[in-house]
Amino acid sequence: MTTAYISHQDCGLHNMGPEHPESPVRLLAIRKVLEKTGLLQELEQFEAVPVTAQQIQLAHAKLHQKRLEMKLPEAGVVYTDEDTALCPDSLQAADLAAGAGILAVNRVLAGRADNAFCAVRPPGHHAEHNIPMGFCFYNNVAIAAMHALQQPGINRVAIVDFDVHHGNGTVDIFKDLPEVLVCSTFQHPFYPERYADIRRGNIVNCPMEANSDGRVFRRLIENHVVPALHAHRPDMLFISAGFDAHQEDPMADLMLTEEDYRWVTQVLMDIARSSCQGRLVSMLEGGYNPVALAFSVQAHLEVLAGH
Repeated sequence: MTTAYISHQDCGLHNMGPEHPESPVRLLAIRKVLEKTGLLQELEQFEAVPVTAQQIQLAHAKLHQKRLEMKLPEAGVVYTDEDTALCPDSLQAADLAAGAGILAVNRVLAGRADNAFCAVRPPGHHAEHNIPMGFCFYNNVAIAAMHALQQPGINRVAIVDFDVHHGNGTVDIFKDLPEVLVCSTFQHPFYPERYADIRRGNIVNCPMEANSDGRVFRRLIENHVVPALHAHRPDMLFISAGFDAHQEDPMADLMLTEEDYRWVTQVLMDIARSSCQGRLVSMLEGGYNPVALAFSVQAHLEVLAGH
């Protein structure tokens, strides 16, 4: 297996303050573990390139980027909502995070990688068509999925989101686009409390009560997500890979472990092989205990790399 690992040191420039959980430490912790285990050296490493305005507009309103640019401070931070802040370098990091998904799609579709993982921040799955929220400015996975749909031979795609928070932004963007299947497992009731009850044929929501463990998670994947993926028959599969449902994560109350992430990655890899020639792109979302995050990403990447 050839797995592309796409990141950029400038993703660390986005800094919402020392107490904010969505911290540059997240990517440093991942890299440290991957280097120490030797896994990073087995991957094909690439630097992300910035997204273009036209690519952002594949998933967002035309003025979405401009409004963010107008709020960008010359110093300090400016909050776009109670959880999400811009510093002077935030959009540089956001451009690279979204651009990583474009590069990942291009490499996989060109046959230069079997799959790809984008170790980037800020995350994206809460960003709606016209609203930044929940630490997110651009919806990275939605931009990547829309870019894939512009390519020859890609008529249907699927996105599986196993972040502890519901990917409301991804649902908002694709709720009326049946060629995109969006499947989400998430703690409920919980932030963001948007679109959890939506009824659409291409939206598969799998809410989990607080303190649910891996048995509940695996049952939802097997009973709801897997059948939906088989029925949709995507030409490319995307993962919104949030690791904040881990039992040691401070942000929520689910009880998953590294082995649950290893298991779900293998399930999705098998579906990608059977449905879409193995074409799979995974993008980092949440995960706010740096140690748990790093070891969960390691498990995820070991499966992607064919261990």
